[in-house]
Amino acid sequence: MAEPNKGHGDLQQVIIYTDGACDPNPGIGGWAAILLHPDSGKRTEISGGDPESTNNRMELTAVLEALQRLKGKCGVTIHTDSQYVKNAFTAGWLKSWQAKGWKTASKEPVKNRDLWEKLLEAVNQHVVAWQWIRGHHVDPLNNRCDELAVAARKKIAAEMRSGKLSA
Repeated sequence: MAEPNKGHGDLQQVIIYTDGACDPNPGIGGWAAILLHPDSGKRTEISGGDPESTNNRMELTAVLEALQRLKGKCGVTIHTDSQYVKNAFTAGWLKSWQAKGWKTASKEPVKNRDLWEKLLEAVNQHVVAWQWIRGHHVDPLNNRCDELAVAARKKIAAEMRSGKLSA
């Protein structure tokens, strides 16, 4: 099991693995997260999707959905294979975008601002550490998240083909 986010007193520790999938990109998307509670040994898998999305939106949604399931302030370690998500927090991209009125360095509007704003609010409820992991490699929990995200995407695609869901 991964190491939890240490050094935060009496906060409940939670380890989260996330992934997003979209095929084609943009197209039908799926997201997934695994929440691990080291103190209790509890493991929760969640997933979902969107008939019209992008891979980046699904990566963001996975983290957001996982954080929104936590009750009370926690010490959270988020494992993601998305440099886009991790670097926004660890490389100062979000602070820069906000300081520039949600514009990028090239003065373009920041993509996915709606999700970034919700994710910022969710992250600020906790003490969060970010860990990047190489996607589709040797980490079994990242691989499981990918399986869940792809399955969610395929379920939506099947529902769209059968007419149960429209884009």
